[in-house]
Amino acid sequence: MISRRDLIWSGVCLAAFRNETLALVEKLIDKAERNPELAAQDEDFWAQIQQAFDLDRNVVNFNNGGCSPAPRIVEEALKRQIDYSNKAPSYYMWRELEPEVEAVRRRLAQTFGCDTEEIALTRNASEALEICLLGIELKAGDEVLTTNLDYPRMITTIQQRERREGVKLVQVKPPHVPQNKRELLAAFEAGITDKTKLMLVSQVSFKNGQMFPVKDVCDLGRKHGIPVICDGAHAFCQFPFKHADLACDYYGTSLHKWLMAPMGTGMLHVNKAKIESLWPMMAAGETQSKDIRKFEEIGTHPAANHNAIAEAITFHEMIGVERKAARFRYLRKRWTERIADLKNVTFHTNLNPEHSCAITTVEIKGITAGDLGSWLLTKHGIYVVGIQADDFAGIRVTPNVYSTVNEVDRFADAMVHAAKHGIA
Repeated sequence: MISRRDLIWSGVCLAAFRNETLALVEKLIDKAERNPELAAQDEDFWAQIQQAFDLDRNVVNFNNGGCSPAPRIVEEALKRQIDYSNKAPSYYMWRELEPEVEAVRRRLAQTFGCDTEEIALTRNASEALEICLLGIELKAGDEVLTTNLDYPRMITTIQQRERREGVKLVQVKPPHVPQNKRELLAAFEAGITDKTKLMLVSQVSFKNGQMFPVKDVCDLGRKHGIPVICDGAHAFCQFPFKHADLACDYYGTSLHKWLMAPMGTGMLHVNKAKIESLWPMMAAGETQSKDIRKFEEIGTHPAANHNAIAEAITFHEMIGVERKAARFRYLRKRWTERIADLKNVTFHTNLNPEHSCAITTVEIKGITAGDLGSWLLTKHGIYVVGIQADDFAGIRVTPNVYSTVNEVDRFADAMVHAAKHGIA
């Protein structure tokens, strides 16, 4: 029988590559500028980070808000564990690899700044958030308050409870480009009634990258005895924050966006005191009622996916979240300044760093988001996603740490041409 040690030795080339990659990043960090804003402009540094990915550079992926490629070390860890599992899945996967989820749980808790026993591993943000939206008990007539800037799947989840149980969805409409975050909080305040029994707030709106004052919304909820669920799908590991900055009892996020973990990985945080009263989506035993792991009872699943998250955390920590956020804003400034003064260009994102970071939605008047996105892809090899909201539309632009200034400049050139000459 092949032991795990034998398998690791047989994969020495992969392991060596992994160590070489991490060592390279570590050396880069040792030499990197400590000031994040200055480091953001160090193209020699970022060129080496870019080499940590296997990418198709024929397509410029500016939809990292949807999902991001994982760095090579994450891919290789995932492949190694899948290969190892397949030798004898019921033994290697369940007996040897699955227990490693506890190390991942600890590291995610450290990254988020919470207790290890408050973190569950999920398959994405939707699963994490639906556990909360479906697991908090409500009755007919109870109102669930959220905004028109929240993610469609979460709205659909609440609407299903409307049809099935008679609860009521209430969506307020805060300004999508607010002058200050007080305007966002005011929308929630105005929507609360004596029937409001649950609130959902996006830490970052998927539509335009607007950051919401989550802590203020959670404080508002506590004042009125209303639990608050925070949708962190587009925030986690994009810019610096900890759980204490949010003070939320329920938090769900994807890990395949800004953490760049394997596809189909997510995280759920539930305050210890709230675990027992939150029902899991899939059945768990009564003895697990106070155990965060009850939310992981999904049946047979690959251990490799969640174990490889550890490599993504290492990569993230080595770069540093402050450097990442500064880089995102530097790349954005590089293209937004090129088109900001063009009369038919409208930004549907507040570009102030207090309001947004890596995600920007922009419109060229007279060109639909769909047409502009198609033109960028077919004529320039640049992939973005179109956004259609109640009162605005545009393309959502989200580079990542592997994006190059040449790619950003190509995008800016194309946008200037489209704004001045059209796309016919």
